[in-house]
Amino acid sequence: MRAIAERAKAAARRLRTLPTSEKNAALRAVAAALRAARGPIVEANRADLSADVPPAKKDRLRIDVEGVAKGVESVAALPDPVGRVEEARPEGPFLLYKQRVPIGVVLFVYEARPNVTTDAAALCFKSGNAVLLKGGAEARRTNEALLAAMGPCLPQDAVQLVGGGHEGVAELLTMDDLIDLVIPRGGESLIRAVAEKSRIPVIKHYRGNCHVYVDAEADLDMAERVLRDAKCQRPATCNAAEKLLVHERVAAQFLPRLAGLGVELRGDTRARALVPMKSATEEDWYEEYLDLVLGVKVVGSLEEAIGHIERYGSHHTDAIVTRDERTARRFLAEVDSATVLWNASTRLADGGVFGLGVEVGISTDRLHARGPMGLAELTTYKWVVEGNGDLRS
Repeated sequence: MRAIAERAKAAARRLRTLPTSEKNAALRAVAAALRAARGPIVEANRADLSADVPPAKKDRLRIDVEGVAKGVESVAALPDPVGRVEEARPEGPFLLYKQRVPIGVVLFVYEARPNVTTDAAALCFKSGNAVLLKGGAEARRTNEALLAAMGPCLPQDAVQLVGGGHEGVAELLTMDDLIDLVIPRGGESLIRAVAEKSRIPVIKHYRGNCHVYVDAEADLDMAERVLRDAKCQRPATCNAAEKLLVHERVAAQFLPRLAGLGVELRGDTRARALVPMKSATEEDWYEEYLDLVLGVKVVGSLEEAIGHIERYGSHHTDAIVTRDERTARRFLAEVDSATVLWNASTRLADGGVFGLGVEVGISTDRLHARGPMGLAELTTYKWVVEGNGDLRS
């Protein structure tokens, strides 16, 4: 494991100054190679999908070769953040500015989601970072097929797959002299285990417990459309809605509409009095279902809705549906989540939708990166001084 990390560290030094034109050419070659290797990749993915895994996990395990190739091309088309000058201060005896630079070596630890293999490789390479990819055993064949296609197009050791089990990951997490950042993607138990064992900074999101609040002044037809998309369009994603909060003034009108969603409902006492559904437990309000299950609560005010989100939410993505701008502005200002939305589906919280090409994850942390993470979030900065014999004294 240490030899792998050392090779990544050496590669990161070379990538730091690689010209943008060379990075873009390599990424376009990667996209072409992925398309050319579609047959072996699909065959490997089919073998992974044949295993006995739950339907929701199969959705995350399935690979769309054309989709990931287009994702790589979208990264090639984005401006390169490396070398970008920020906060230039030409006044005074010397020139001073901040310049974006790569982070160094990034370790990804992830479950299923073989698209992370291509997304992370493309974003890390374009931002000048070397990357170590530790995917789950359930996607091993797909990940190997993807790297077999990508590898010849990229500089040596820029992207490496890491084999082995939990012991190997635990060893890597101690190598703070070689690895600069860890990004885990998967279930909450995986992310907590990585965060607890790592000596290296970790960017994480524990849960995507996302809410849609239907306000007293909501357009109920719009609210139904937004909720259907947020909950049902792809329920196994971290930005799918898991909880519905409905103002008491419109609950009797809105809740019967939920029958058309085809989801299992788990509600509080007031919701169950209006529509038949299972009883929600205290644990339900914290739960990230990643399935066609929806927690439902009737609230008496905007304050109660925000209080519920603050207590039980995961600071990921939360939405309000209302025609009242003042109410919406309060929600957007007071809900402390990485993404907040007004009259829009939580499923919009995505790197591709936000113009980042693809994403390496959605961070619920507050430091360094928050929300969908793209190229800029995989860089840091350094101060540069250009002087002429300038001294402190």
